Amino acid sequence: MRYVKVNKSFMLLGILLFASAAVNAQRHANAGDRILGQWISEKRNLIVEIDKYGNEYRGKVIWFNDKDNPQYPMNDRIDFNNPDVSLRKRKLIGLVVLKSLIYEENSHSWENGLIYDSRSGKEWNSCVNLTADGSLFVKGYWHFKFIGKTTTFRRINFDHQ
Repeated sequence: MRYVKVNKSFMLLGILLFASAAVNAQRHANAGDRILGQWISEKRNLIVEIDKYGNEYRGKVIWFNDKDNPQYPMNDRIDFNNPDVSLRKRKLIGLVVLKSLIYEENSHSWENGLIYDSRSGKEWNSCVNLTADGSLFVKGYWHFKFIGKTTTFRRINFDHQ
Protein backbone atom coordinates (compact mmCIF):
# COMPACT_ATOMS: atom_id res chain seq x y z
CA MET A 1 0.00 0.00 0.00
CA ARG A 2 1.33 3.39 -0.96
CA TYR A 3 0.57 6.65 0.89
CA VAL A 4 0.64 10.02 -0.77
CA LYS A 5 1.78 12.92 1.31
CA VAL A 6 -0.71 15.79 0.98
CA ASN A 7 0.32 19.36 1.58
CA LYS A 8 -1.84 20.85 4.39
CA SER A 9 -2.43 24.11 2.54
CA PHE A 10 -3.54 22.19 -0.57
CA MET A 11 -5.99 20.22 1.59
CA LEU A 12 -7.29 23.41 3.23
CA LEU A 13 -7.75 25.02 -0.20
CA GLY A 14 -9.75 22.00 -1.36
CA ILE A 15 -11.99 22.14 1.69
CA LEU A 16 -12.57 25.89 1.23
CA LEU A 17 -13.41 25.46 -2.46
CA PHE A 18 -15.84 22.65 -1.67
CA ALA A 19 -17.53 24.68 1.10
CA SER A 20 -17.77 27.74 -1.13
CA ALA A 21 -19.33 25.71 -3.95
CA ALA A 22 -21.82 24.14 -1.52
CA VAL A 23 -22.85 27.52 -0.09
CA ASN A 24 -23.16 29.02 -3.58
CA ALA A 25 -25.29 26.10 -4.80
CA GLN A 26 -27.53 26.40 -1.74
CA ARG A 27 -27.89 30.17 -2.28
CA HIS A 28 -28.98 29.65 -5.89
CA ALA A 29 -31.27 26.77 -4.96
CA ASN A 30 -33.07 29.00 -2.44
CA ALA A 31 -33.09 32.26 -4.42
CA GLY A 32 -36.69 31.62 -5.43
CA ASP A 33 -37.69 31.12 -1.81
CA ARG A 34 -37.33 34.85 -1.12
CA ILE A 35 -41.07 35.28 -1.78
CA LEU A 36 -42.12 32.72 0.83
CA GLY A 37 -44.18 34.14 3.67
CA GLN A 38 -47.16 36.36 4.27
CA TRP A 39 -47.87 39.45 2.17
CA ILE A 40 -50.45 42.21 2.56
CA SER A 41 -51.83 44.15 -0.39
CA GLU A 42 -51.07 47.86 -0.73
CA LYS A 43 -54.76 48.58 -0.06
CA ARG A 44 -54.39 46.52 3.14
CA ASN A 45 -57.51 44.51 2.28
CA LEU A 46 -55.94 41.11 1.49
CA ILE A 47 -53.27 38.87 2.99
CA VAL A 48 -51.81 36.05 0.92
CA GLU A 49 -49.40 33.41 2.14
CA ILE A 50 -46.91 32.18 -0.45
CA ASP A 51 -45.54 28.69 -0.04
CA LYS A 52 -43.67 26.20 -2.17
CA TYR A 53 -45.12 22.97 -3.50
CA GLY A 54 -42.41 20.93 -5.21
CA ASN A 55 -40.57 23.45 -7.38
CA GLU A 56 -43.66 25.66 -7.85
CA TYR A 57 -44.71 28.64 -5.78
CA ARG A 58 -48.33 29.32 -4.90
CA GLY A 59 -50.31 31.78 -2.82
CA LYS A 60 -53.43 31.25 -0.77
CA VAL A 61 -55.80 33.71 0.85
CA ILE A 62 -55.44 33.78 4.64
CA TRP A 63 -57.34 37.02 5.36
CA PHE A 64 -59.37 39.67 3.57
CA ASN A 65 -61.38 42.68 4.65
CA ASP A 66 -65.02 41.64 4.77
CA LYS A 67 -66.48 45.00 5.78
CA ASP A 68 -67.98 45.42 2.30
CA ASN A 69 -70.78 43.03 3.25
CA PRO A 70 -71.11 42.33 7.01
CA GLN A 71 -73.89 39.81 6.35
CA TYR A 72 -71.26 37.50 4.84
CA PRO A 73 -68.24 37.36 7.13
CA MET A 74 -64.88 36.28 5.80
CA ASN A 75 -65.03 32.73 7.15
CA ASP A 76 -68.39 32.09 5.49
CA ARG A 77 -67.69 33.46 2.02
CA ILE A 78 -67.48 31.00 -0.81
CA ASP A 79 -66.24 31.01 -4.40
CA PHE A 80 -69.71 31.60 -5.89
CA ASN A 81 -68.41 33.23 -9.11
CA ASN A 82 -66.39 30.20 -10.16
CA PRO A 83 -67.39 29.06 -13.67
CA ASP A 84 -67.06 25.45 -12.49
CA VAL A 85 -70.29 24.82 -10.57
CA SER A 86 -68.64 22.02 -8.56
CA LEU A 87 -66.14 24.54 -7.10
CA ARG A 88 -68.59 27.23 -6.05
CA LYS A 89 -68.87 25.97 -2.47
CA ARG A 90 -65.14 26.37 -1.75
CA LYS A 91 -64.38 28.83 1.03
CA LEU A 92 -62.35 31.87 0.01
CA ILE A 93 -60.19 31.55 3.11
CA GLY A 94 -57.50 29.03 2.24
CA LEU A 95 -58.23 29.26 -1.48
CA VAL A 96 -55.14 28.99 -3.69
CA VAL A 97 -55.35 32.06 -5.91
CA LEU A 98 -51.79 32.06 -7.26
CA LYS A 99 -50.20 28.86 -8.56
CA SER A 100 -47.69 27.25 -10.90
CA LEU A 101 -45.06 29.99 -10.53
CA ILE A 102 -41.54 28.87 -11.42
CA TYR A 103 -38.47 30.86 -10.38
CA GLU A 104 -36.39 31.96 -13.36
CA GLU A 105 -32.84 32.58 -12.21
CA ASN A 106 -31.84 34.54 -15.33
CA SER A 107 -34.56 37.18 -14.85
CA HIS A 108 -34.81 36.88 -11.03
CA SER A 109 -38.57 36.60 -11.41
CA TRP A 110 -41.29 34.01 -10.96
CA GLU A 111 -42.95 33.19 -14.27
CA ASN A 112 -45.59 31.06 -16.01
CA GLY A 113 -48.06 31.20 -13.15
CA LEU A 114 -51.81 31.49 -12.98
CA ILE A 115 -53.78 33.89 -10.82
CA TYR A 116 -57.44 33.42 -9.96
CA ASP A 117 -59.78 36.38 -9.47
CA SER A 118 -62.62 35.22 -7.24
CA ARG A 119 -64.63 38.39 -7.96
CA SER A 120 -64.92 37.53 -11.65
CA GLY A 121 -64.31 33.79 -11.51
CA LYS A 122 -61.56 34.15 -14.12
CA GLU A 123 -58.02 32.83 -14.18
CA TRP A 124 -55.19 34.79 -15.79
CA ASN A 125 -51.53 34.26 -16.61
CA SER A 126 -49.27 35.71 -13.94
CA CYS A 127 -45.72 36.61 -13.02
CA VAL A 128 -44.15 37.96 -9.84
CA ASN A 129 -41.20 40.28 -9.25
CA LEU A 130 -39.51 41.24 -6.01
CA THR A 131 -38.20 44.81 -6.01
CA ALA A 132 -35.09 46.17 -4.34
CA ASP A 133 -37.23 47.79 -1.61
CA GLY A 134 -38.88 44.45 -0.82
CA SER A 135 -42.21 45.03 -2.57
CA LEU A 136 -43.82 42.12 -4.33
CA PHE A 137 -45.34 42.94 -7.72
CA VAL A 138 -47.92 40.39 -8.81
CA LYS A 139 -49.09 40.80 -12.37
CA GLY A 140 -52.13 39.16 -13.91
CA TYR A 141 -52.33 39.33 -17.68
CA TRP A 142 -53.97 37.84 -20.72
CA HIS A 143 -51.33 36.23 -22.96
CA PHE A 144 -49.18 39.39 -23.13
CA LYS A 145 -47.64 41.04 -20.08
CA PHE A 146 -48.38 44.54 -21.32
CA ILE A 147 -52.12 43.71 -21.22
CA GLY A 148 -52.58 43.25 -17.53
CA LYS A 149 -52.86 44.58 -14.03
CA THR A 150 -50.23 44.72 -11.29
CA THR A 151 -50.94 44.52 -7.58
CA THR A 152 -48.31 45.43 -5.02
CA PHE A 153 -47.81 43.61 -1.72
CA ARG A 154 -45.58 44.22 1.30
CA ARG A 155 -44.15 41.48 3.47
CA ILE A 156 -45.80 41.18 6.86
CA ASN A 157 -43.17 41.50 9.55
CA PHE A 158 -44.62 40.30 12.84
CA ASP A 159 -41.61 41.60 14.80
CA HIS A 160 -42.61 45.24 14.17
CA GLN A 161 -46.35 45.15 14.78
